[in-house]
Amino acid sequence: MRNILFFFVLLIFLSSKSYSNEKVVIFEFTQEELSKLKSHSIKKKTDYSILIDQNGTCVASENSDLFKLKSKNSSDANLKVESDGCLKAEAEGQASGLGREIKVDLNKTPFLNITWKVEQGIPGIKENSKKGHDFAARVSVIKETGSLPWQKKVMNYVFSSNEKTNSHWTGPYRKQIIDYVASSLVDTKVNSWVTVKLNVKEHFKKFLDLELEEIDGVAIMTDTDNTKQKAVSYYKNIYFSN
Repeated sequence: MRNILFFFVLLIFLSSKSYSNEKVVIFEFTQEELSKLKSHSIKKKTDYSILIDQNGTCVASENSDLFKLKSKNSSDANLKVESDGCLKAEAEGQASGLGREIKVDLNKTPFLNITWKVEQGIPGIKENSKKGHDFAARVSVIKETGSLPWQKKVMNYVFSSNEKTNSHWTGPYRKQIIDYVASSLVDTKVNSWVTVKLNVKEHFKKFLDLELEEIDGVAIMTDTDNTKQKAVSYYKNIYFSN
Protein backbone atom coordinates (compact mmCIF):
# COMPACT_ATOMS: atom_id res chain seq x y z
CA MET A 1 0.00 0.00 0.00
CA ARG A 2 2.84 2.34 0.92
CA ASN A 3 4.58 1.64 -2.43
CA ILE A 4 1.39 2.38 -4.37
CA LEU A 5 0.92 5.66 -2.52
CA PHE A 6 4.54 6.62 -3.23
CA PHE A 7 4.02 5.84 -6.94
CA PHE A 8 0.98 8.14 -7.19
CA VAL A 9 2.76 10.96 -5.33
CA LEU A 10 5.74 10.60 -7.69
CA LEU A 11 3.43 10.61 -10.72
CA ILE A 12 1.73 13.83 -9.56
CA PHE A 13 5.11 15.45 -8.91
CA LEU A 14 6.43 14.54 -12.36
CA SER A 15 3.25 15.77 -14.04
CA SER A 16 3.43 19.08 -12.17
CA LYS A 17 7.10 19.49 -13.03
CA SER A 18 6.43 18.84 -16.71
CA TYR A 19 3.61 21.37 -16.76
CA SER A 20 5.65 23.99 -14.93
CA ASN A 21 8.32 23.81 -17.62
CA GLU A 22 5.89 24.40 -20.46
CA LYS A 23 7.25 27.00 -22.86
CA VAL A 24 6.29 28.34 -26.29
CA VAL A 25 9.19 30.07 -28.04
CA ILE A 26 8.03 32.93 -30.27
CA PHE A 27 11.27 34.10 -31.87
CA GLU A 28 14.58 32.25 -32.26
CA PHE A 29 16.39 35.20 -33.85
CA THR A 30 18.27 33.39 -36.59
CA GLN A 31 19.03 34.59 -40.11
CA GLU A 32 16.74 31.91 -41.53
CA GLU A 33 13.87 33.01 -39.30
CA LEU A 34 14.41 36.69 -40.12
CA SER A 35 13.89 35.99 -43.82
CA LYS A 36 10.55 34.30 -43.08
CA LEU A 37 9.03 36.80 -40.64
CA LYS A 38 6.27 39.04 -41.90
CA SER A 39 7.31 42.68 -42.28
CA HIS A 40 4.89 45.58 -42.06
CA SER A 41 6.20 49.04 -42.89
CA ILE A 42 4.50 52.28 -41.85
CA LYS A 43 7.25 54.64 -42.96
CA LYS A 44 10.52 53.28 -44.33
CA LYS A 45 11.95 50.11 -42.83
CA THR A 46 13.52 49.89 -39.41
CA ASP A 47 16.98 48.32 -39.61
CA TYR A 48 16.84 44.85 -38.03
CA SER A 49 19.87 42.57 -37.80
CA ILE A 50 20.59 39.20 -36.20
CA LEU A 51 23.48 39.05 -33.74
CA ILE A 52 24.85 36.50 -31.27
CA ASP A 53 24.38 36.91 -27.53
CA GLN A 54 27.82 36.51 -26.00
CA ASN A 55 27.72 36.85 -22.21
CA GLY A 56 25.06 39.56 -22.38
CA THR A 57 26.61 41.43 -25.30
CA CYS A 58 25.13 41.10 -28.77
CA VAL A 59 27.89 40.85 -31.37
CA ALA A 60 28.13 40.05 -35.06
CA SER A 61 28.66 36.34 -35.65
CA GLU A 62 32.11 36.79 -37.19
CA ASN A 63 33.27 38.65 -34.08
CA SER A 64 32.03 36.09 -31.59
CA ASP A 65 34.21 33.68 -29.62
CA LEU A 66 31.95 30.88 -30.83
CA PHE A 67 32.66 31.75 -34.45
CA LYS A 68 36.40 31.89 -33.76
CA LEU A 69 36.25 28.52 -32.02
CA LYS A 70 34.38 26.98 -34.93
CA SER A 71 36.82 28.51 -37.43
CA LYS A 72 39.80 27.26 -35.43
CA ASN A 73 38.38 23.75 -35.38
CA SER A 74 36.86 23.79 -38.85
CA SER A 75 38.39 20.39 -39.63
CA ASP A 76 36.48 18.80 -36.75
CA ALA A 77 33.20 17.60 -38.29
CA ASN A 78 31.81 16.67 -34.88
CA LEU A 79 32.20 20.13 -33.39
CA LYS A 80 28.84 21.59 -32.40
CA VAL A 81 28.64 25.26 -31.56
CA GLU A 82 25.37 26.59 -30.19
CA SER A 83 24.51 30.15 -29.24
CA ASP A 84 21.53 32.32 -28.48
CA GLY A 85 20.50 34.83 -31.08
CA CYS A 86 19.40 38.38 -30.44
CA LEU A 87 17.85 41.06 -32.61
CA LYS A 88 19.28 44.55 -32.96
CA ALA A 89 16.85 47.29 -34.04
CA GLU A 90 17.78 50.78 -35.22
CA ALA A 91 15.31 53.45 -36.32
CA GLU A 92 15.74 57.07 -37.33
CA GLY A 93 12.50 58.38 -38.78
CA GLN A 94 11.62 54.78 -39.63
CA ALA A 95 8.76 52.51 -38.61
CA SER A 96 8.37 48.87 -39.53
CA GLY A 97 7.65 45.73 -37.57
CA LEU A 98 8.48 42.04 -37.72
CA GLY A 99 5.87 39.48 -36.78
CA ARG A 100 4.60 35.97 -37.05
CA GLU A 101 1.21 34.36 -36.91
CA ILE A 102 1.13 31.88 -34.06
CA LYS A 103 -1.57 30.32 -31.92
CA VAL A 104 -0.73 30.25 -28.21
CA ASP A 105 -3.08 28.66 -25.68
CA LEU A 106 -3.27 31.18 -22.83
CA ASN A 107 -4.90 28.65 -20.54
CA LYS A 108 -1.64 26.69 -20.58
CA THR A 109 0.90 29.49 -21.06
CA PRO A 110 -0.60 32.89 -20.15
CA PHE A 111 2.68 34.71 -19.45
CA LEU A 112 4.76 36.54 -22.05
CA ASN A 113 8.47 36.69 -21.22
CA ILE A 114 10.71 39.31 -22.83
CA THR A 115 14.38 40.15 -22.39
CA TRP A 116 15.43 43.45 -23.97
CA LYS A 117 17.52 46.57 -23.56
CA VAL A 118 17.57 50.10 -24.95
CA GLU A 119 20.92 51.48 -26.03
CA GLN A 120 19.49 54.79 -27.20
CA GLY A 121 16.05 55.93 -26.13
CA ILE A 122 13.71 58.74 -27.16
CA PRO A 123 13.60 61.21 -24.26
CA GLY A 124 11.36 64.22 -23.94
CA ILE A 125 8.36 62.99 -25.93
CA LYS A 126 4.72 62.31 -25.04
CA GLU A 127 4.37 58.66 -25.94
CA ASN A 128 0.61 58.62 -25.36
CA SER A 129 0.06 61.25 -28.08
CA LYS A 130 -0.01 60.86 -31.86
CA LYS A 131 3.00 63.12 -32.34
CA GLY A 132 5.05 61.24 -29.76
CA HIS A 133 3.83 57.69 -30.27
CA ASP A 134 7.29 56.15 -30.80
CA PHE A 135 9.03 53.46 -28.77
CA ALA A 136 12.61 52.26 -28.72
CA ALA A 137 11.25 48.74 -28.22
CA ARG A 138 7.84 47.10 -28.21
CA VAL A 139 6.34 43.63 -28.43
CA SER A 140 2.71 43.42 -29.53
CA VAL A 141 0.36 40.53 -28.79
CA ILE A 142 -2.48 40.36 -31.31
CA LYS A 143 -5.96 38.84 -31.25
CA GLU A 144 -8.11 38.93 -34.39
CA THR A 145 -11.73 39.81 -33.64
CA GLY A 146 -13.03 39.80 -37.22
CA SER A 147 -12.11 39.10 -40.83
CA LEU A 148 -11.10 42.66 -41.73
CA PRO A 149 -7.47 43.82 -41.28
CA TRP A 150 -8.33 46.44 -38.66
CA GLN A 151 -10.50 44.08 -36.59
CA LYS A 152 -7.89 43.29 -33.98
CA LYS A 153 -7.33 43.88 -30.29
CA VAL A 154 -3.73 44.41 -29.28
CA MET A 155 -1.66 44.63 -26.12
CA ASN A 156 1.45 46.69 -26.90
CA TYR A 157 4.15 45.96 -24.33
CA VAL A 158 6.58 48.85 -24.62
CA PHE A 159 9.99 49.86 -23.35
CA SER A 160 9.24 53.50 -22.57
CA SER A 161 11.79 56.30 -22.56
CA ASN A 162 9.64 58.62 -20.43
CA GLU A 163 6.80 56.93 -18.53
CA LYS A 164 7.01 54.79 -15.39
CA THR A 165 6.88 51.00 -15.50
CA ASN A 166 3.31 49.61 -15.29
CA SER A 167 1.82 52.80 -16.73
CA HIS A 168 -0.77 52.17 -19.44
CA TRP A 169 -3.09 54.05 -21.77
CA THR A 170 -5.37 53.57 -24.74
CA GLY A 171 -3.48 53.92 -28.02
CA PRO A 172 -3.88 57.39 -29.59
CA TYR A 173 -4.73 55.93 -33.00
CA ARG A 174 -7.10 53.08 -32.07
CA LYS A 175 -9.18 52.32 -28.99
CA GLN A 176 -8.64 48.60 -29.50
CA ILE A 177 -4.94 48.97 -28.65
CA ILE A 178 -3.47 49.33 -25.18
CA ASP A 179 0.08 50.57 -24.59
CA TYR A 180 1.47 49.00 -21.41
CA VAL A 181 4.86 50.08 -20.09
CA ALA A 182 6.65 46.82 -19.33
CA SER A 183 10.05 48.52 -18.86
CA SER A 184 11.18 52.12 -18.66
CA LEU A 185 14.30 54.23 -18.77
CA VAL A 186 12.75 56.15 -15.87
CA ASP A 187 13.78 53.29 -13.57
CA THR A 188 16.29 51.38 -15.71
CA LYS A 189 19.71 52.51 -16.88
CA VAL A 190 20.39 52.81 -20.59
CA ASN A 191 22.07 49.74 -22.11
CA SER A 192 20.92 47.41 -19.32
CA TRP A 193 19.21 44.10 -20.01
CA VAL A 194 15.75 43.81 -18.45
CA THR A 195 13.61 40.67 -18.25
CA VAL A 196 9.87 40.98 -17.75
CA LYS A 197 7.05 38.47 -17.30
CA LEU A 198 3.55 39.65 -18.21
CA ASN A 199 0.16 38.00 -17.73
CA VAL A 200 -1.32 38.43 -21.22
CA LYS A 201 -4.56 36.61 -20.45
CA GLU A 202 -5.19 38.83 -17.44
CA HIS A 203 -4.30 42.03 -19.33
CA PHE A 204 -6.67 41.35 -22.24
CA LYS A 205 -9.50 40.88 -19.75
CA LYS A 206 -8.59 43.87 -17.60
CA PHE A 207 -7.77 46.44 -20.29
CA LEU A 208 -9.65 45.24 -23.38
CA ASP A 209 -12.61 43.43 -21.76
CA LEU A 210 -11.80 40.28 -23.70
CA GLU A 211 -11.85 36.84 -22.09
CA LEU A 212 -9.08 35.40 -24.21
CA GLU A 213 -8.29 31.73 -24.71
CA GLU A 214 -5.82 32.00 -27.56
CA ILE A 215 -3.75 34.67 -29.34
CA ASP A 216 -3.20 34.90 -33.11
CA GLY A 217 0.17 36.59 -33.46
CA VAL A 218 3.15 38.44 -31.98
CA ALA A 219 5.12 41.33 -33.48
CA ILE A 220 8.19 43.41 -32.68
CA MET A 221 8.61 47.06 -33.58
CA THR A 222 11.15 49.81 -32.96
CA ASP A 223 9.95 53.08 -34.50
CA THR A 224 10.66 56.82 -34.58
CA ASP A 225 8.57 57.93 -37.55
CA ASN A 226 6.66 60.54 -35.53
CA THR A 227 9.54 62.12 -33.61
CA LYS A 228 12.30 61.62 -36.23
CA GLN A 229 14.74 60.82 -33.41
CA LYS A 230 17.08 57.84 -33.34
CA ALA A 231 16.48 54.73 -31.23
CA VAL A 232 18.61 51.60 -30.79
CA SER A 233 17.46 48.51 -28.94
CA TYR A 234 17.99 44.75 -28.60
CA TYR A 235 15.60 41.82 -28.10
CA LYS A 236 16.13 38.21 -27.03
CA ASN A 237 14.38 35.30 -25.28
CA ILE A 238 10.76 36.04 -26.18
CA TYR A 239 8.46 33.19 -25.20
CA PHE A 240 5.21 32.25 -23.44
CA SER A 241 5.19 30.24 -20.22
CA ASN A 242 2.94 29.40 -17.28
